[in-house]
Amino acid sequence: MTKTIGLYFGSFNPIHIGHLLVATHIREAARLDEVWFIVSPQNPFKQNSELADEHHRLQMVKLAVENVDYFKVSDIEFQLEKPSYTHITLKALIKQFPDYTFHLIIGEDNVAKFNEWKEVEWILENFEVLVYKRQVDVEATHDSRLTTYDLPMFDISSTSIRNRIHNNQAISYFVTKNVEQYIAFHKLYQ
Repeated sequence: MTKTIGLYFGSFNPIHIGHLLVATHIREAARLDEVWFIVSPQNPFKQNSELADEHHRLQMVKLAVENVDYFKVSDIEFQLEKPSYTHITLKALIKQFPDYTFHLIIGEDNVAKFNEWKEVEWILENFEVLVYKRQVDVEATHDSRLTTYDLPMFDISSTSIRNRIHNNQAISYFVTKNVEQYIAFHKLYQ
């Protein structure tokens, strides 16, 4: 059966309500059947020093989406060489799921760095890239091959959540309840 899948890559360190709102909005706006959260063990553009263990991050994503039929979680990058390069993951996915149509979901802040991605031309030639605006003031390189969606603006990030935890501040309503409990139980980001 052919499905149209949005691929939402990220460290999800931790996953928060903003990620879920983006995925929901893009799924509806682009008329996707599902959104797959691709948990990246190691992003080539990010420092690993603040990353929680990849298995903790994967488990938190699973907890956050466990009751949503059209959200799936993938650990495909856990089996691939690190750091995780998007084009390698995309090639693995189309080999594993040849009947699916994949779309790449990225934040507008990533568009400005798009020319630094490995095999970006191959990605643009083979996948529709769905861009969500994260910040009003981001200067991005606009490409006619990208489809941009305006989202309601909200100021939430994984960094701000980690800072709140470090400062003994509440994270209720920033993350799902089960993710909040997981973070507390495993004493993450303290």
